[in-house]
Amino acid sequence: MARQYSLPQHLKIVQMLKPQTTNGALTSQVITTKNAGKVWVVFDYTQAVGHATTPTLIQATNIAAATNKAGPAVAIWSNLATATTDTLVSRTAAASYALSTATGGMQVVFEIDTSLLDVTNGYDCIYFTQATSSQATNFVSATAYL
Repeated sequence: MARQYSLPQHLKIVQMLKPQTTNGALTSQVITTKNAGKVWVVFDYTQAVGHATTPTLIQATNIAAATNKAGPAVAIWSNLATATTDTLVSRTAAASYALSTATGGMQVVFEIDTSLLDVTNGYDCIYFTQATSSQATNFVSATAYL
């Protein structure tokens, strides 16, 4: 018998970016990481026009994000060809990740160990920014699992 595990019962699921075009700078919803040991943020991209879109992790002291700073280097995985493979490849730890300029579906996963945040100085919230791709036919959505 399979181990009894239920994603919605064991993890908090938060939509950080609703599905939308990357034809403009984006800022995700700010979420608190209090009481979470890890947070996984999964970005799903559809690029009709190739662009090195770059989601960037930011840490903040509260969900208003008035006081913020660059996020720490965290584990990142990506699949740059979701139409042909389901394999996530480990990438160099960083606070941001530039997508391939290829077209098609792509997925990027940030694994954030909350002990890497500057919690000593009150930085226990996170969000992502992303510069414009200037392409109305490129799309993104992001979901956090805490």
